[in-house]
Amino acid sequence: MIVVANRANRVMLYNISWQQFENLLQDLGESRAARVAYDDGTLEIMTPLPEHENYKEVISDAVKDIAEELDLDYESLGSTTWKRERKMAGVEPDNCFYFQNEALVRGRLDLDLLRDPPPDLALEIDITNKSLDRFPIYARLGVPEIWCYDSGKLKIYLLQSGEYLESEKSLVFPSLEIRELPKLIEQNRANGRRVIRKAVREWVRGNIFKV
Repeated sequence: MIVVANRANRVMLYNISWQQFENLLQDLGESRAARVAYDDGTLEIMTPLPEHENYKEVISDAVKDIAEELDLDYESLGSTTWKRERKMAGVEPDNCFYFQNEALVRGRLDLDLLRDPPPDLALEIDITNKSLDRFPIYARLGVPEIWCYDSGKLKIYLLQSGEYLESEKSLVFPSLEIRELPKLIEQNRANGRRVIRKAVREWVRGNIFKV
């Protein structure tokens, strides 16, 4: 086992078996700040910084506000651990959502990728500063859409033929220019979270009928 600490909030472990990964998850427990990603023997453990958490919360709120303005049912499952041993893949997104498959998981607390669909949307913040490439992990788990916020830009990636390709449109919200969200957020940041959420809702109402 080789340990490499790239930054103060990040540790990489190599040659980790699946059982070791499972044992680590059990040892860490559920009440923790650290998040993990596992890709065929390589494990990253990351403790998010305040800036990371701020953007995670703001964009997650935006997803919920958009869904409610569009009258869409959704389920938000935060940084749930999604894993499949046969795929040697495991990841804890910054947030994740069910939309298209929401009815299949509604009210349930026992989700398992062996029998249930993966989340329809995963959110990743500051992806270039994460040492482990999460795209192959998400691809093997079958997550159809990822939003990646990095350096003031929000990019949309859709799973096509086993790999993620950047897209101008979201499968979840195809009628909206989702990539405009960071600009909207920054324009209202100085006025606080409540004002940002109000601005997102007004933006949805002002743009939904233009398409």
